[in-house]
Amino acid sequence: MRSARHAWMRRDRMRVATAAPLLIATLLLAGCFDEPKIEERWTRVDITGSNLVANQTLPGGSSQTITVGADIYYRRIVTGFAVAELRASTIGTAGVIVTPDSPRLRMAQDIDRILANSVTRGRMTRAVTGWDHLIQHIDFTFTGVTPAAGDSTAGGLYLVCYLGSGQRIELQGGGDSVVVTPFLSEPAQILPVGMELGVN
Repeated sequence: MRSARHAWMRRDRMRVATAAPLLIATLLLAGCFDEPKIEERWTRVDITGSNLVANQTLPGGSSQTITVGADIYYRRIVTGFAVAELRASTIGTAGVIVTPDSPRLRMAQDIDRILANSVTRGRMTRAVTGWDHLIQHIDFTFTGVTPAAGDSTAGGLYLVCYLGSGQRIELQGGGDSVVVTPFLSEPAQILPVGMELGVN
């Protein structure tokens, strides 16, 4: 009787000793397989360099040569246009978070709002086609014109880089232009980027 009880206790201890490492391994593996961050799952635009910095103040009513280097990290097939643009918006900088190191989803949502409530003050576009895991670098150079100081229609000034669909149109003078419709960030799973600027 005693030997049977001892054998049962030994088997029970062995089950506990075996189960503990398995439980620890399961917990560790669960941590390893957490869903990747949104920056790794959605197509993302990053600013790698610019002659402007976040929150820089520019003279009102002036022309500025703007340079921007951007990297696009594709997570799926995307065809359209990459745009770097200076935008004057009725949305003031106090109501948004737009700097290159801002939380990406919140910034994408704010840039969607800015693009829907603003006018261009200068831009450059580039036709792009990308596929999953492609990283594409683009250098933009364009002239931007800042709004006059105190312009009530320009509550905020922003430099933004985004992706959109586009259509080329022929101009009367014989040249052509591109009408770009920005991709909405959440339906398209694209993270644009930008920075807030000021005017004095």
